[in-house]
Amino acid sequence: MCGIVGYVGARSAQDVVIEGLRRMEYRGYDSAGIALVADGTLAVDKRAGKLANLEKAIDERALPASTIGIGHTRWATHGAPTDVNAHPHLGSHGRLAVVHNGIIENFAALRDRIEDEGITVVSETDTEIAAHLLELQLESGEDLTTAMQRVCSRLEGAFTLVAVDAQDPDRVVAARRNSPLVVGLGEGENFLGSDVAAFIEHTREALELGQDQVVTITREGVEVTGFDGSPAEGKQYHVDWDLSAAEKDGHDWFMRKEIFEQPRAVADSLLGRMGADGLLQLDEVRLSDDELRDIDKIIIIACGTSFYAGMVAKYAIEHWCRIPVEVELASEFRYRDPILNYSTLVVAISQSGETADTLQAIRHARVQKSKVLAICNTNGSTIPRESDAVIYTHAGPEIGVASTKGFLTQLVACYLLALYLAQVKGTRYGDEIHQIVRQLEAMPAHIQDVLDRADEVYALAREYVDATSVLFLGRHAGYPVALEGALKLKELAYLHAEGFAAGELKHGPIALVDEGLPVLCVVPSRGRDQLHDKMVSGIQEVRARGARTLCLAEVGDTAIEPYADVLFRLPKVPTLLQPLVATVPLQLFACELATAKGHDVDQPRNLAKSVTVE
Repeated sequence: MCGIVGYVGARSAQDVVIEGLRRMEYRGYDSAGIALVADGTLAVDKRAGKLANLEKAIDERALPASTIGIGHTRWATHGAPTDVNAHPHLGSHGRLAVVHNGIIENFAALRDRIEDEGITVVSETDTEIAAHLLELQLESGEDLTTAMQRVCSRLEGAFTLVAVDAQDPDRVVAARRNSPLVVGLGEGENFLGSDVAAFIEHTREALELGQDQVVTITREGVEVTGFDGSPAEGKQYHVDWDLSAAEKDGHDWFMRKEIFEQPRAVADSLLGRMGADGLLQLDEVRLSDDELRDIDKIIIIACGTSFYAGMVAKYAIEHWCRIPVEVELASEFRYRDPILNYSTLVVAISQSGETADTLQAIRHARVQKSKVLAICNTNGSTIPRESDAVIYTHAGPEIGVASTKGFLTQLVACYLLALYLAQVKGTRYGDEIHQIVRQLEAMPAHIQDVLDRADEVYALAREYVDATSVLFLGRHAGYPVALEGALKLKELAYLHAEGFAAGELKHGPIALVDEGLPVLCVVPSRGRDQLHDKMVSGIQEVRARGARTLCLAEVGDTAIEPYADVLFRLPKVPTLLQPLVATVPLQLFACELATAKGHDVDQPRNLAKSVTVE
């Protein structure tokens, strides 16, 4: 996720773009840059780090006056957060500048073709490839709109591109495919932004673009076409949110916004994972296949929500790869004198990549000669840098302290790791791996199905605004979901909440059950050994003792109906993948209950987003 701004009009483009980037910085803060068209040339400045670094540079070395420009604030995906990798990127002759959000899946093949033509690629990004392709089209005699249409027809993945041509001071051209972009409609001026917060102080009239569309904005108007050049139309609407709500896409909390971003976040996490040879490929695997084949034990280390993702990973890796897996709290790991050697793979899960406990744990593992693979959301952070391999989750910035899309994308990364190891070790056939990947690719639609029924969960949550305790039950991969659901309620609603493996009820926890106690039950999919029937038995046990059972069960599961006081239907998915859909209603439940209690959902008391001390 990155923040993009574009402007053409009569105002100072520098002021409009920098102001828009300030509103967009929540979307990424690894670097920032600006490109202006002035007197037939491009004036460009870009800096690693936060927007303040760019502003300081511009103050020290003023850019020329201009009324047309583009800007970008970056959340790094391809390439570390450096000055060179910052956007905008230029064509080889400096005629064209482009900014980009998303991932171009086939950039490696396109880069090879560009280099074959003698063009030197100077950055590590996929974006620079688009800049060179666009400039080549311009130099063949096409205008910027046509160039954008032709180039986008060659790109694979999800992307937004916004470009300016030094020789065309009257237009900004943009394109989108499965990545956000909105047009702001003014009088004698028009705007582009990743969302309406980029321009809401100037206009509340906006144009929503469809998929695979190119938009050209000038001072006089807006033209929309398809990638094939055919005429198209956007959907015009009026923005009635204030600025704060605009930054949150109309939601009351960043956390709620991030919950609703999860279909896109999961889709982004899956982009580019399957190579042209039909094999899975990960981000940065600096381990050979032979080294991975020698792995005979995996230890997953993580904290908090990431720990629960690791618990799900254990089920997936052991099932698909037949490798024993341990899941450890990073804070306890090195203090118990763990048994490690060169054939142990330590998997560190950390959204920020700076979690102190996890960082110290992987350093201990490396001293013991173990290999380390990081699952992380932050490109260039310390944990990935100190690891032998990295799977980036590509969730984009998460502002709410309580993790939501961060957790789901960690789950995706864990599944991909399990499948990659199965591919390398030969424990699953290629067609089996492809089938599971296709099931993963269907998950964004399933998650959206759950979100479309959020009002059902909200109504239920408001019924329990006076509750003092809530229990969560699950089995198999649903057990970590129960733990995560309980954690969300603790973090946000400040309630006593506990998650249990349903089979453990009889061994003590059932003593907590009292009349009217809400018990949220994650019911496994049908057909998974005897899991389903045993879960139903557990639900009967708590219900017989007066609990109110709030059950999450897949569509078509009629066996649960007599024992559920409230039943929320989940899409029918494989048991191992069910956490991707079952977690979402629990996030919604916690968010709404905390809201009803009047709490600050984005900044819960006593908590910080990243724990950087032990």
